[in-house]
Amino acid sequence: MATQPSDPDVVREVCPECDRETVHDVSVEIRTESEKDENAQFSREPYRIVTCTECDTETATRMNNA
Repeated sequence: MATQPSDPDVVREVCPECDRETVHDVSVEIRTESEKDENAQFSREPYRIVTCTECDTETATRMNNA
């Protein structure tokens, strides 16, 4: 049985709220972690933002956990 190639624009992941695999919107954004204005320019980190298209639950994961 032949398999269909997956669509590179569709991301399926397990949603913790739905408790099943659903389609998710995925993006990357730069977030400022410092609340102090003088250090804000040094505390920006990339985050992977995943939003379930079924229930709109959003999960943000810091990408630089060094």
